[in-house]
This record gives sequence, C-alpha cells and structure tokens, in this order.
Amino acid sequence: MSLIAAYNRNLFNLRSLIRILNHSVFIFCTHKLPIFVILTNNKEVIKLLKAVKVRLYPTTEQEITLAKSFGCARWYWNYVLNACIQHYEETGQSLKLSVYKAYLPQLKLEHPWLKEDCYSAVLQCVAINLNKAYTNFFEGRAKFPRFKSKHHKQSIQYPQNVKIVENCLEIPKIGVVKAVFHRPIEGKVKTVTISKTPTDKYFASILCETEEAVRCAGSPTCSICRDGTNQPTGGKTLGIDLGLKDFAIVHDGEQVTKYSNPKYLKRHEKNLARKQKKFARVETRHGASVQESNSRNKYRKLIAKVHERVSNSRQDFLHKLSRKLVDDSQVIIVENLNVKGMVQNRKLSKSISDVGWGMFVNFLDYKLKQKEGRLVEIGRFFPSSKTCSSCDHVLDELTLDIREWACPKCKAHHDRDGNAALNIRNEGLRILSMDGGNPVLAMPRRSKTNKPKGRKASVNDAGSLHCTLRSV
Repeated sequence: MSLIAAYNRNLFNLRSLIRILNHSVFIFCTHKLPIFVILTNNKEVIKLLKAVKVRLYPTTEQEITLAKSFGCARWYWNYVLNACIQHYEETGQSLKLSVYKAYLPQLKLEHPWLKEDCYSAVLQCVAINLNKAYTNFFEGRAKFPRFKSKHHKQSIQYPQNVKIVENCLEIPKIGVVKAVFHRPIEGKVKTVTISKTPTDKYFASILCETEEAVRCAGSPTCSICRDGTNQPTGGKTLGIDLGLKDFAIVHDGEQVTKYSNPKYLKRHEKNLARKQKKFARVETRHGASVQESNSRNKYRKLIAKVHERVSNSRQDFLHKLSRKLVDDSQVIIVENLNVKGMVQNRKLSKSISDVGWGMFVNFLDYKLKQKEGRLVEIGRFFPSSKTCSSCDHVLDELTLDIREWACPKCKAHHDRDGNAALNIRNEGLRILSMDGGNPVLAMPRRSKTNKPKGRKASVNDAGSLHCTLRSV
C-alpha cells in the first residue's frame, strides 16, 4: 500500500506521514485542498489553504456593477451548459474545457457587455467551475449541473488582482468595497469569491495560502520539539451518540454528558407559516406577472430572512459545540449515519433535516485535523443501543419507546443513549488498537430464518418516543 492510500484510509495521521517521508518536498491532497509539505533540516513546514468569509458593504453604484458581473457570469454559464447538452445529444460526447473557453473571444465581439461589465478572469473561472461540475457528476459526487437563475444566490470568483486595503477589498472593475474583517487575513491571497444571498447581503470568501510548522520526529535539534510548541491540547477519547431529543450524548469513559437539541426550525415555524401565508395571498397587480410583482418580492425576501436566521443559529450552535468537544479531546468517535436514507421517514424527515448531524460531523473532522486529532467513524450497523456495555450481551430486540433497560445476563441497568455512546467509544478504541483497521462494515440485514435466539430486555421506564434513528 502506498503512503497516499494509507493516509486516505486514516491508518496514520499527517504528522506520522511526515516522519516517514525522507524527500525534501512532498505534495498531496486532503479534503480537495492541496497541502505542500517541505522538509529541510528536521524542520517541517506545511502550506495549507484556508478560507475566511467576511461581510461586504458595497455602495449603490457598486451593487449595480456587481449585479452586472453576476449577470455576465450567469449568462456565460447557461450558454456553455446549453452548448454542452446540445453537443452531447448530437455526438454522444461532452465538450472539453478548451473548446468552450475558445468561445469567449467571439462572444465578446457579439456581446460587448461581456467585456465591459465583467472582469475577464471571472469568465475564465466560470468555464473551470463548469468543467469541475461535470467531473463531479461523472464521478458520482454530485448531480447534473443546472442552469442558474437570477432569483437565487449569486456568486463570482476572482482568481487574481484582489487586494486588501486596510478595512476594504479592492476588486477589479468594482473598486474599493468596505468589508468587516472579524479575524486577520494571514498568508497569500489565492482567490476571492463574491456572493450575494437571497436577503441581499454580500460576502467575500478569501482563500489564503498559509505556512504552519509541524513537529518533527522528536529531534533534539528541532526548536519546535524542544520548546514544546504546537502540542495538541486535550487528551480525552470521546464517544458521541447523535439523536433528536438530545442532540449529542457524549461519553468520555467515566461520565455521560447530554446536549439538548435546540430545534431552531420549530421555534420559527409559526413566524414562517404566517409570512408564507401572506406570500401566497399576494395577487398580480396592474397586469404585471407574478415574477415582476414588487409585493411578492417583498414577502419572498421576508421568508428568506427567516430561513437565514434559522441557518445562522444552527451553524452557531454546531460551531460552538464542536469547538468545545475538540478542545477537550484528541480522538472523537461517531457513527457513520445514513442521513440521506433517514430523511425518507415522512414523520421525522423535518426533524432530521433540522438537526444538522452531517454538518456537525464535518465540523468535528476539519477542527480535529487542524490540531492533529483523529475522527473515527464506526459502521452504521453496529448494534450500539442493543449491546450491554458491561458484558457485551446483544439483545434480540429493543423497541424505540424503551429509554432504559436492564441486561438479562449481568442485570446491569443502562440508559439507552448513554450506553450507546459508551459502546461507540469502545468500538472506536478497538478499531484504533488494530492500528487503524477497518470499522465494522455495513452488512445486509439477517433474514428471519437466520435470526439468532435471544431474550428481550426488562423495561424499567418507558419514556417518550425518541430515537437516534440508527439502523439497529
């Protein structure tokens, strides 16, 4: 097995990989972002790509210029996507990137506003992004590219010539735009993506290349190792069971901590329903179409503000909780939940979509990698709820309404969620003890004829219907 394949399978972390390598420069990718590792004289420097999102406050004239740039980029995207679809229908083959990049000179002659209203590099990025969209589609990572509309989120990308001037961004053909930097911009600016939300707010995502020092293999000549800097904080191993009533049940091997689910969407349901009702009652006035109705656009924006508030509140909660858990631990173990399959449950789909399990796991993943931690995902069919954490006895059946149960073998009393979190932690430690071996694979369900014999749990207290919606 190559070093790259071993790293991608999480058999060892980044620091272990650096210690193994003896080359002067090594390049590999993680999470679609390139990392450059430079090793010289027992000192390792990693070049990372990090993005910082800042709020923009353009003037009225700058908003008009941005709207023109958004329109040019959107028009070129739809034009090329339509050309690719027609070419595939006629020949059965897709267009190459170089082909629709060559369309630009002739299009700028036919449509002078493409050259006057939009920066040339923005249109080049549109072609590159469409090519990436097709690549992701053919490799099964995304759906087929769609045509863009002016009624949704707008974005353009600047690959060069964007400068930071004090508390402003200097953007080609836009000018100096006021910005609010909540943290310093470190490193070399690579690309800047300008976006406009449905609530008419402007943001800039600034991608920077930074250098970070990594401790080497314990060399006494290395100042980083000798001074003890860049040492990971928090040495706990946490097992996390995700649910709906309690968002996260965390077990550190000694005690259980439960974090309740804030249910942000449910808090705003009445307000959202009231504004959606007003939005539906807006009628066409003065013969204008529904799309051109100012009243309809007004209420559409009010609804978008409610959804934005819900989304921001959810992300704030997930960021704070993930940061707290990462700071207190070095290894976090979670289940590999099939969220896409769970939302097929028509009774719980809204609650599952609102809770944000997938986003939470992604936050844990990148924050652990920043501090050289580990995120271990166990198999989704591992029976964490039905397994006794004391004697490893597996129950034959455990209905969803049973929140506490007693093991029929060792008579130990268990809280359903706390026991599941402890079992997840123990299974993750078992995987780590096998030198990062594969977790429990998702096996097909057993048929009734092959069902092993077992005894049901004795019910001590039946609570309300709440489950973590695992497959077992």
